Amino acid sequence: MKHTGQPPFPDWIQSAYQTLERAYASGTDELPKSEAHEFLLAESEHIEEHTDAVYVIDRLLDRGWLYEVDGQLRKTE
Repeated sequence: MKHTGQPPFPDWIQSAYQTLERAYASGTDELPKSEAHEFLLAESEHIEEHTDAVYVIDRLLDRGWLYEVDGQLRKTE
């Protein structure tokens, strides 16, 4: 996982990030934010509501694991 000098994410957020990485493994380097929310809702066992998906994406953006350009989410390498 990413090393930022901050406390680690809870396991459920790290698991959601790993789930989200599968969407990027399909050959794309960006994903619309709305599709990321829907993907997490459909594929992550820890995401039960839309607000959970929004929370995860917001935390990943806050910590720099993802960044957003014109509504598209990209992974930070």
